[in-house]
Amino acid sequence: MSRPELLMPGRMQKNVNDALDAKFTVHRLYDAKDPAALLAEVAPRIQAVAVGGAVDAALIDKLPALEVIASFGVGYDLVDAKYAGTKGIIVTNTPDVLTEEVADTALGLLLMTVRELSASERYLRAGKWPSGNYPLSSSLRDRTVGIVGLGRIGKAIARRLEAFDVKVVYHNRRPADDVSYKYYADLTEMAKEVDTLLSVLPGGASTEKAINRAVLDALGPNGVLINIGRGTVVDEPELIKALQEKRILAAGLDVFEKEPQVPAELIALENVVLLPHVGSASVYTRNAMGQRVIDNLTAWLDGKPPLSPVVETPFTGWKKK
Repeated sequence: MSRPELLMPGRMQKNVNDALDAKFTVHRLYDAKDPAALLAEVAPRIQAVAVGGAVDAALIDKLPALEVIASFGVGYDLVDAKYAGTKGIIVTNTPDVLTEEVADTALGLLLMTVRELSASERYLRAGKWPSGNYPLSSSLRDRTVGIVGLGRIGKAIARRLEAFDVKVVYHNRRPADDVSYKYYADLTEMAKEVDTLLSVLPGGASTEKAINRAVLDALGPNGVLINIGRGTVVDEPELIKALQEKRILAAGLDVFEKEPQVPAELIALENVVLLPHVGSASVYTRNAMGQRVIDNLTAWLDGKPPLSPVVETPFTGWKKK
């Protein structure tokens, strides 16, 4: 019996490649001399897609036999899941397995930013310490952190902050049932009441530039912004102005609006910590994420429910093969 055919538009890590090669006939667009010609040839036979990037409506329309899109990552804003759902296609992602890693990174980024740990290391490496101690930094001791997006990762971050004896409040579209932290329905109002915003919001039209000038001004001159979610959530030009003009104290960013491109104005600033989207980037966690991609596709092969379908494509059964 011939293997089902799977499309892989971009590179994926070794454990994903090895497992999928054993189960599928894999067509790798990124390796093709003529990707468009390869896609035209195999498109009618593609039943599955494994992807770490974009799958738009135009690509979905080229794949009439498509049944499942397995996306690598908890965020899937580059996959048109809503459109896939109208076609009866199930989209899966990789939640849970990266929650603790991203929460660890968020706390590390917060500490690096508030305590100026990156800047103080640069001070030492530049040979400045013999001339005088590094200036005193801000502290977590007197701060209140407002978490923007209290989902799985947000709650894991909140647990860590509680262990650090840091007060936590949050903003969501609606209150969470299983937490006792103070809830704010309005993001700007929360920003007025806290001195630290930590965003875990996903990308997409509904969250684009949610953290805008009004929010940053409400945060104030002692304010710190940490973004571990998606870069599009922050109005980047307004953030740059706020940092340059000292209308907020500092920012720590693991994500950017047009990554991997980072504005030169951000790189030039001393009051910002910049990481190259490493929130879940450990060997342990990336392997676990890859395994979730494999497990979701294996479930499709076996006719079983996927482990983690996204909300736009709730599982009610696979399309008939």
